[in-house]
This record gives sequence, structure tokens and C-alpha cells, in this order.
Amino acid sequence: MDFIDYYSVLGIDKKSTSEAIKKAYRKLARKYHPDLNPNDKDAEQKFKEINEANAVLSDATNREKYDKYGKDWKHAEEFERNRQSRASSQSHGSENFSESDYSDFFESMFGGGFSGHSQGRQVKFKGPDYNAELQLDIRDIYVTHKRTLTVDGKNIRLTIPAGVKDGQVIKIKGQGGPGVNGGPKGDLFLRFSISNHTVFKQDGNNLHTTVDLSLYEALLGGEVTIDTFDGKAKLKVKPETQNGTRVKLKGKGFPMYKKEGQFGDLYVTFRVVLPTKLTDQEKDLFHELSKLRTL
Repeated sequence: MDFIDYYSVLGIDKKSTSEAIKKAYRKLARKYHPDLNPNDKDAEQKFKEINEANAVLSDATNREKYDKYGKDWKHAEEFERNRQSRASSQSHGSENFSESDYSDFFESMFGGGFSGHSQGRQVKFKGPDYNAELQLDIRDIYVTHKRTLTVDGKNIRLTIPAGVKDGQVIKIKGQGGPGVNGGPKGDLFLRFSISNHTVFKQDGNNLHTTVDLSLYEALLGGEVTIDTFDGKAKLKVKPETQNGTRVKLKGKGFPMYKKEGQFGDLYVTFRVVLPTKLTDQEKDLFHELSKLRTL
């Protein structure tokens, strides 16, 4: 595996803070996103590298392993266990290692024979885990749907359940890198990045929106048609509805993750909009109304 300098990929240095990493990633992800660069293989490859670099450096544990072991960071735990095992063996005098043995440590981890009672035996290691980010619009996750992802040149068909959350990570077993010396494949960890360009504000499984009422609708009541995620809905307005009044539409919110047929609620806040550019006749009528209220 060729060494990839993740810091260079994101255009930062090793002293960069987590906030700087996040900022650099977002800027580059927008620039090289496939939706903005259709049929551009170079941009697609760059986008994959950016996501890989962010997945490693944005995780404090993975970043520490990467800084210490470079391209072999995914096998850091195996390295440490074998290092400790050798150190323990040396302290008990059960094995003697020359300087050349220790220098070949990393090579022996990947197929070389170990000295002593491990000689001739190849150690199997699980393949590296892959990390990927899937960017979706909030409308995409209102219903369960299937999608094909391309990871490391391989197409993966998966079902995305309705109601997944922004930042949620799911594990797809066996879709990572190949194992070492016949070991099992790694896993794919898929992180969801959900954008929301709708009039709805999401709060868990509940949705919030604001609907304008004219002064006359607020005073006299009536019926208004509002948007919901699954189409239009008619909503009754009570007479003398005050500005800021909130009503709940049960079951018109967002689907609950992996709970088929269950939804949150939609909360509608009424905003009373006062009329402007009144005619002289309208002003006279409002004056008459004001006199009636003082009687």
C-alpha cells in the first residue's frame, strides 16, 4: 500500500486542530463533490481521498495511530501486541532476538516467519476497515430506499433506512479491505451527512415549521393549506388566533429509524402578518373598529 499523507490531502499540517481539520474537509468536499463534477474521474478520486483523510484525522484515536505508524496505522493494535509479546519473551529469557530480527518486525507482521516457536507460521490479520461518508438531502431519508456506493472501485448495493440521523455511522460487515495472510475482510463504516434545505426544522423525529396568517384569517378563523413532507394538508384556524400560537399535527413529522410506520409530529407556529399599504377606506374602517373597542 502506498503511503498517503492525509495532512497534505487536506492541505493542513500535523499541528492542526480538530476544528481546522473539519473546516478544511468541508471546503474541499464541496469543491470536489461528484454532484458538482459529473463524469470527472480525477475529482471523484480526489473526493475519495478527502473523505478517507477526514475519517482518519477527525478521529483522535485513529489520528494518533496514523501519526505513529503511517500507512500501517490500521494494524497498530497487532503491532503493539506483538511488540509486547516479544518484550515479555526477552525479559523471561525464552527467546533471543538480534537487532536485525527487531528491524524486520513490521515485515514479519505481513507474511514473514517469526523466529523461535513462531517460526514458519504466518499470522492472519483482519483486513483494514474502510471509512466513507454519504451525503444526502433530508428528503432522501424520508423513505427507505436502495442506493449503490462505489468504495475502492467496488460497487456496493445497500438499503438506507428511513430516518437515519446526521452524523450517524453504520457498519457494513465484510466490505472493507482484504485480509492479510488469509485473514477476514475488514468492515466498511459509513457516516451519513444530511443537509436540510427545506422549511422544516428537525428536532429528533419531530418537525417544526412556521405558517403566515393574514390579520383577517387570524381574527375570523378559517382554513389554510400547508406543506408537509408527504404532501399538502388542510389545517383549521380558530377565530382570534394569536401571533405565535402553535398547533401539533400528530404523525406528520419524521419517520423513526427502523420503526416502520412510526413518525414524529409536526409543530406549526402561526405568524400573523399585518396588512400594509392600507387604502383610505380601509383606514376609515379600522378607525371605526377602534372606536367600537373603546365603547
